[in-house]
Amino acid sequence: MLVDCHTHIWSYPGHLSDEFVREANAHSRGFPLDLNITPERHFQAVAGVDKAIVFGLRAARSGLRVPNAYVAEYAALHRDKIIGFGAVDPATDDFLATLDEIVRLGLRGVKLGPIYHHVSPTDPRMLEIYAFCQRSHLPVMIHQGTTFVRTAPLQYALPIQLDDIAVRFPELRMIVAHMGHPWINETLVVIRKHPHLYADISALHYRPWQFYNALIAAKEYGVLDKLLFGSDFPFTTPEAQIDGLRNLHRLVEGTNLPRLSADEVERLIHSPTLACLGLEDG
Repeated sequence: MLVDCHTHIWSYPGHLSDEFVREANAHSRGFPLDLNITPERHFQAVAGVDKAIVFGLRAARSGLRVPNAYVAEYAALHRDKIIGFGAVDPATDDFLATLDEIVRLGLRGVKLGPIYHHVSPTDPRMLEIYAFCQRSHLPVMIHQGTTFVRTAPLQYALPIQLDDIAVRFPELRMIVAHMGHPWINETLVVIRKHPHLYADISALHYRPWQFYNALIAAKEYGVLDKLLFGSDFPFTTPEAQIDGLRNLHRLVEGTNLPRLSADEVERLIHSPTLACLGLEDG
């Protein structure tokens, strides 16, 4: 089964600030971004995958205010394909009430972004969120890596901080978005330690040298099976991510540098995401 574990939905104007959109386009590799992701446009973009996990993001300090109901209404229309995750902003939401809302709406997981919230991943409010998610069997997608948002504090982005979280909440299933780039090796050693900690490979293929090194390092650490396929739509697409994986070695042709086997590449594309996250019934 082909599952895209990392896709976004939101309305612009409405859910994103103008500043967020300007900064996203300033770092879009020269390609203008259309960040008005309607349900119809999202469903078309994921036509080539069997299932897609979709979420917005709630982070008022970074200009992101996606209502959980917006995601839930879309997911409810396509229960056989779309798995909706809610989002919570520990800095400005009544976060326990928001988590209750996520459960009530039938959303299947939670999206967090400490760097966007301007809140440390080890903040007491975050600990309450992890505890709720562990009790409620809600997997967490956490953006624990860098961003283009100028005011977002990098000190909250280091993936190594999740080591303490995983020790404290051993049954919490958590995905580190984008392999925690650029701190990819930190992510690899953390996910190697903890049975329910994973990383996704979304939005890395357009940095091909980083992508190649990240996956070779994952193989050397023995954690290829803990990497989940994702695209990061609308910033890229599932098809572009698959193409990047299948052409991973184009930079090292004619050298003795290490490679993934064709079977390893295909296993990354068809990662057992739903089983890893406890979502096989969804």
